[in-house]
Amino acid sequence: MGSVRGIHHVTAIAGDPQRNADFYAGVLGLRLVKKTVNFDDPTTYHLYYGDAGGSPGTIMTFFPWGDLPRGKVGAAQVTATAFAVPEGSAARWLERLREAGVTARGPQEEGFDRRVVLFEDPDGLRLKLVESPVPEESGVRGFHHAVLCVRRPERTLRLLTETLGFSLVAEAEGRWRLAAGDGPVGRLVDVVDGAGVPLGRMGVGTVHHIAFRVPDEEAQRSLREEVAALGYNVTPVIDRKYFRSVYFREPGGVLFEIATDPPGFAVDEPREELGSRLQLPPWLEGRREEIERSLPPVLVPSGEPA
Repeated sequence: MGSVRGIHHVTAIAGDPQRNADFYAGVLGLRLVKKTVNFDDPTTYHLYYGDAGGSPGTIMTFFPWGDLPRGKVGAAQVTATAFAVPEGSAARWLERLREAGVTARGPQEEGFDRRVVLFEDPDGLRLKLVESPVPEESGVRGFHHAVLCVRRPERTLRLLTETLGFSLVAEAEGRWRLAAGDGPVGRLVDVVDGAGVPLGRMGVGTVHHIAFRVPDEEAQRSLREEVAALGYNVTPVIDRKYFRSVYFREPGGVLFEIATDPPGFAVDEPREELGSRLQLPPWLEGRREEIERSLPPVLVPSGEPA
């Protein structure tokens, strides 16, 4: 049985990086906790948003690949990402989003949740806000759940429950909710039956991958061995500076990552300065001047917090 503790982060593809920051830091009120580059493609940013300390289970990240065409949401993808907001706040959030020019619907019942606000970010990424028992002062607290749309859900469910350690907590026709770990956020994944749903196409406005969290590298190595023994093509452990990662594609086609909680985002800048300066891994520091010249400036918006 795996030692997954829930969602570590969700990574999506954006267009313009400043527009992305304006929305996630400005409108949603998340903190830009890390401004770095895609380690595999240092010509583009990798922007991380989350709570004040960049806690696992709160992190939404983006590759701003503005030269990619618009993606298509469909089967073999994470088709929606839901954030937890305090109970009783859905109507206020609906007003805030509409004042920012965002088309939003709700509060309404959706899936297993009673009061949900549905909307898209400026690139068309599907998002939700779900009323949850989180502290009132926390605004957007972290992930409530992510939705995986797959054409043969029984295989994905088997992997999640028998290998990764999730438990089935709710079921309806064509939809299953699973949970792992504890705490108020980042525990839930919904699997939906995508039979008959056209395959999605990666591009701007779609999720690139979903990462699940494990406590340390030992747990990661053990889980990697389990997954590899089942015949999955699993990558070696990759150093992402803020966590260690392995990747594989689950039976329904969604790209999974297993990421360690440590060392965290304060490894290269103090907690109070997170996201204030472009950070590079040691193997790219020698190219800092070249990289900084190639990237457009991204300013964190100031204004009323969420």
